[in-house]
Amino acid sequence: MTKTAAGLIFFAALVFCTAPASAQYVQPERNDTIYLRPKAAFDIKAAKSALAKGKSTIKGVAFIRPNNNIGFNIKTGKKVFADRIKVSLYPITPYFDEFLELKKKENPRKLKYAFLSREAISYRLEALTNSSGEFTFPEMKPGRYYIEGVLNWTKSGTYQQYSGSGYSSYGGRADYYTSQSYVNHNSELLTKIVEIKEDGTVLEIKLR
Repeated sequence: MTKTAAGLIFFAALVFCTAPASAQYVQPERNDTIYLRPKAAFDIKAAKSALAKGKSTIKGVAFIRPNNNIGFNIKTGKKVFADRIKVSLYPITPYFDEFLELKKKENPRKLKYAFLSREAISYRLEALTNSSGEFTFPEMKPGRYYIEGVLNWTKSGTYQQYSGSGYSSYGGRADYYTSQSYVNHNSELLTKIVEIKEDGTVLEIKLR
């Protein structure tokens, strides 16, 4: 085989390997997600009314307190405040009540999740926190509301990693360690259900 012929075969093989795959029969992708959706109809009128302007205020601070790494799931670490995250507020209608019940049945291992309709998601208010995790929803009406935000945070530090052992002529053993750095990336969903009972109220909450 000549070098030219070999080059043409190589070029043809390269084109075949890099071209988009196509065939007469294409296996569709699987979607094993179990969608839990409320059966109640979403009441647009009720949601609009709940988000109309009132005279009350919801003031909050969003934060998490990490575990102390000593076991028992005790969260006594230093507070991590939600620095400039988006906090969403939804009016709790019968539709949303059903959604909250479905969330209790979620099972990530079985890909089972509760979902809101696009319409229900669109009827919400949003606030941005400051660097201290503080946020405010002004001009609220009496009613029940679901508030949530996602806090992404990192934890860094050092640990001693075993690197080997040495032995003396007398049979003694010395273990050696080197200092290693680590960075853990975490994400936590912060949620809270609140109720304003009287108009003109200032409600202070902790979102964690």
